[in-house]
Amino acid sequence: MATSTQAVRAAIGLGGNLGDAPATLLRALAALRETTGIRVLSCSQLYRSAAVGPAGQPDYANAAALLETTLSPHALLDALQAIEEKEGRERTIRWGARTLDLDLLLYGDHEIHDQRLIVPHAEMLRRNFVLQPLSDIAPDWQVAGDSIRNLGKRLSGAGLALWPDPRWPFPPNVLT
Repeated sequence: MATSTQAVRAAIGLGGNLGDAPATLLRALAALRETTGIRVLSCSQLYRSAAVGPAGQPDYANAAALLETTLSPHALLDALQAIEEKEGRERTIRWGARTLDLDLLLYGDHEIHDQRLIVPHAEMLRRNFVLQPLSDIAPDWQVAGDSIRNLGKRLSGAGLALWPDPRWPFPPNVLT
């Protein structure tokens, strides 16, 4: 994996709607902590959101995590996809149900647009289930000329609620 000596702050979105989704997200966070070149700084509260995509899917569990990484953006993407695969992620239907979805949302102030990766994430500014958890942990991060907090306030809260799960140990802004 490509690394750098300079650490970069990155943000990822976590989601899943198959099986015990909160437990899967917790395992993903543990796997991130064990990955060389990644330090998990904080994690948002856990949210429940209505599924986007094909009808009939269960609700999603969603969260966001703030990382410090020495991995390049593409190496970080590779690490995220390896964790997804370990958790049984299958890529068959676009926006279909899945065990785990780890999206690289932000990588420092970098803008990346290639065949494998778009950063800032192409859909994040339209998704309350991304901006609300991200606002828990990085409300002042500037994207598209505004703060995550303000961008999130522009979206409806429809279909999004806190997911109280006693196993979820992360209130907002707590270092893990």
